[in-house]
Amino acid sequence: MRTIVVLDAPSNLGLRPPAPGTVPGCYKLAGALREQRIVRRLGALEGGVVVPPRYDLGDWREGDGVFNAAAIARYTRTLADRIEGHVRAGEFALVLGGDCSIQLGAALALRRIGRYGLAAVDGSADFRHPGNSDRIGAAGGEELAIATGRGQVDLSDIEGLGPYLRDEDVRLFGMRDEDEDRAELAALKIPHATVGQIRAGGPDTLGRAAAESLETPALDGYWVHLDADVLDPAVMPAVDSPDDGGLLPHELAPLLRALVSSPRCVGLNVTIYDPDLDPDGTAGALLADLVVDAFTGTAPDA
Repeated sequence: MRTIVVLDAPSNLGLRPPAPGTVPGCYKLAGALREQRIVRRLGALEGGVVVPPRYDLGDWREGDGVFNAAAIARYTRTLADRIEGHVRAGEFALVLGGDCSIQLGAALALRRIGRYGLAAVDGSADFRHPGNSDRIGAAGGEELAIATGRGQVDLSDIEGLGPYLRDEDVRLFGMRDEDEDRAELAALKIPHATVGQIRAGGPDTLGRAAAESLETPALDGYWVHLDADVLDPAVMPAVDSPDDGGLLPHELAPLLRALVSSPRCVGLNVTIYDPDLDPDGTAGALLADLVVDAFTGTAPDA
């Protein structure tokens, strides 16, 4: 059994405000999953909290690049320090976010160590960059582009280590079938499976195939990124951008289990779930069940 260390990364720096004068509530994700006794249920060690800088858009305007960029860069380094220590110690890092920009902390940490891959289970590719959009701003929708070297240098080349991920070392799961990024990803030969393709090929089969492809000697291991919005809003409405046509729990469970079970998988981060949008805690309980199932095989109900 691997030693799992649970580390909180409650940053919301990478999301747009849900309404004027408010801040995204996904920084409460870690606390909500802890209320579901996730640490105890996994028999995990306590990794503490990496406290993020304050959310402050200041005088940012559209066209100014990524907002909170300096704060995200600082936080990425600090989070990377913690993740790097756990991975070097042979521990499995379970990082509770936060928005998707926390994945940059994992990507930087692993780039310091060697060459690692990424299996991203996300409702969107998070591949917005200056080459395909004029709405650059929220790093939580841009982290994969940034991690693969597309984006402003203060985020994509921290410590001179960019790109943190090579295109060929990325696997994507859970995009909606009509996702507009599919054409660009195909042109770049970045493997991806939409919801429809996952259903057709089987989540366990595709997950195992992806894990095997990332177990190549060229890689030192790989990381898994889980965005709660990969789930259909019928079961996971508590996200900032709920889109119909997502995976259902009985589909996500075997996919996630297959990806995490490989001995070459060194960590998992969980993002985007917003407890403010889940007053009865039902969605949070489901998310906790799915994460626990990834390690224990106690699958949640369909």
